[in-house]
Amino acid sequence: MTRPATPSGPSGRNYYVATATAARAFPELAGTREAEVCIVGGGFAGLNTALGLAERGVRGVVVLESHSLGHGASGRNGGFVFGGFSRSPADLLRELGAERARRLYAGTIEGIELIRSRIGRYAIDCRHVDAGVYWANWFRDPQVLHDCRDLMQRHFERDLAFIPRTEFRELVRSERYSDALFEAQAMHFQPLDYVHGIARAAVGQGVDLFERSPAIGLQRVASGWRVKTPDGEVDAKQVVLACGGYLAGLRRKVDAGVLPIATYVMVTESLGDRMRDILRTRAAIYDTRFAFDYYRPLPDNRLLWGGRISVLDRSPEAVRRLLRRDMLKVFPTLDDIGIEYAWSGLMSYARHEMPQIGQVEDGLWLAQAFGGHGVAPTTFAGEVLASAIAEGDIRWREFADYGLVSALKPAGFVGAQLTYWWLEAKDAWRAWREA
Repeated sequence: MTRPATPSGPSGRNYYVATATAARAFPELAGTREAEVCIVGGGFAGLNTALGLAERGVRGVVVLESHSLGHGASGRNGGFVFGGFSRSPADLLRELGAERARRLYAGTIEGIELIRSRIGRYAIDCRHVDAGVYWANWFRDPQVLHDCRDLMQRHFERDLAFIPRTEFRELVRSERYSDALFEAQAMHFQPLDYVHGIARAAVGQGVDLFERSPAIGLQRVASGWRVKTPDGEVDAKQVVLACGGYLAGLRRKVDAGVLPIATYVMVTESLGDRMRDILRTRAAIYDTRFAFDYYRPLPDNRLLWGGRISVLDRSPEAVRRLLRRDMLKVFPTLDDIGIEYAWSGLMSYARHEMPQIGQVEDGLWLAQAFGGHGVAPTTFAGEVLASAIAEGDIRWREFADYGLVSALKPAGFVGAQLTYWWLEAKDAWRAWREA
């Protein structure tokens, strides 16, 4: 059985949902089932863990999704696939030392390669564009780029190409930027189609998926854990919580560890031949401000544009108004271009800006808090947890320094918004001084 993808949800018309390849519909859970592993959450983190387990020969894996697969951040994000975490490499180096920082960062690079491999192995049509990502300097001083390039070469064995202003402005035709760094190994794709692709791959190897089956209870039983849904329950030896910003409410300390933070995305009407007036590259772009824009050309000649974070999950009209204003600061010639899609979604952020990956209690595992940098890290997390459960791998302990610290809700929401506004104001002040 298949279903056409249709826009749904309170956050507006989602381009990915509207253009996704018809996806298989999965049933709701009814009755009692036994499982080796029950995964709560049908986004990137949960599905990557399920597929990683299946690829390692584990049978009896069940995934419960409260809405449809990829309903949360996995089906709403910018579609960038590149290395690292929300926490900067420099911070990792300072906090963990060279070897541990290098190992964690390398895991995200392995995640990119695993995504690329799975696209080929499982014939996933997710309209991926293997053209890299540019980090564009919003300011005049190139030192931030030189410092980053030097740090990545010396400590992380990553060679980011420096693109001087004259060359970069031929590729991204805006007076707004100066120089840029280029990450050639990165790519971008249609994330919801990739969700559907890895789900099909997991099902093909014996994983059972259930949609519209929210987990409403979690308790210890003799066999391990019991996960309850409105019409059924799963008795599993091990459970993985992978709910992101759409919290399940199953464990207070798990929910307390993250802030659900909104971010915004819009997609223009087709630019046709006018795309070459603004972009002469198929790469994705983001800039050096804290409150950066990110955007990429789509295969149908539309421009996807994202940015801003907030504790407010704004209406589609408000998202369209805010992001259109941001877009015109970079490409003022697009003032007559219509915006056909606009939506928001919730990311999960921890105070330490790192994913929370590992074991909460005996047999209870966690993968959340990927922030705005989650595609490769969720793939890495899926491998870490799958190898831990299937093979006793202890790599998850590398994340021990970034555990379930309280997000200090509700005060944390106020603090996060004030911090964002302060850093956004600093960026604006610096840009004004350079004008």
